Amino acid sequence: MIPVAVVEPGLPAGLVAIPVRTRLIAPGDDLEQLVREALAGIARPHDVIAIAETAVAIAQSRFIPAEFIRPSRLARTLSRRAGALATVNQPESLQLVIDDVGPRRVLAAAVGHVLGRLRGKRGVFYAMLGPAIAAIDGYTGTLPPYERAIVLGPSEPDRVATELAAALDLHVAIVDANDLHRAKALGASPLLDREAVERALLGNPHGNGDEQTPLVVLAWRGEGPNPLVRAR
Repeated sequence: MIPVAVVEPGLPAGLVAIPVRTRLIAPGDDLEQLVREALAGIARPHDVIAIAETAVAIAQSRFIPAEFIRPSRLARTLSRRAGALATVNQPESLQLVIDDVGPRRVLAAAVGHVLGRLRGKRGVFYAMLGPAIAAIDGYTGTLPPYERAIVLGPSEPDRVATELAAALDLHVAIVDANDLHRAKALGASPLLDREAVERALLGNPHGNGDEQTPLVVLAWRGEGPNPLVRAR
């Protein structure tokens, strides 16, 4: 299938996003080789490559089958009260958070969430738990054979991005993006403007289903310097 460039609304003229399909990524995969092969004939030197954080984490074997987790009563109770789109509506995912930070901190975040909602404030639960909860993806919607796997955040994303960038002669970001108009650069190679990359990915060109496009080329084909890259 020939990749199709996507022009996202609000981006500078000349910047396009090209989702790139890959084979199914497996634990232990050589990311450099996989990315190099997938981008042959598509990316130009110094383009920006956004790699989905889930793909990096799976290659690093950072996932746990849900069947291996035994949720506590606390995890089951709180997960039943989470929104339908929340990762923590899955008790197995929430149990991993409890194991990481302890039940007292999770209970405190739950109380903070209730108080925040009474004041019209959302997101308190996530804000109080921070990276401990942001690093966990639920299993809903993940491609087979990972549809019942809880994927953890990638290890050392800045280092991985920097090493890939040097090997491929490209700028690299490792990103967490979704269909809720949110994007976060978890790792980035030197010179990348993380906030600019995040803005470029708000439309989630990676897709949130079975597109199998964990790579997106953010190609600058306009005049002047690339707006995603800081001057040396």
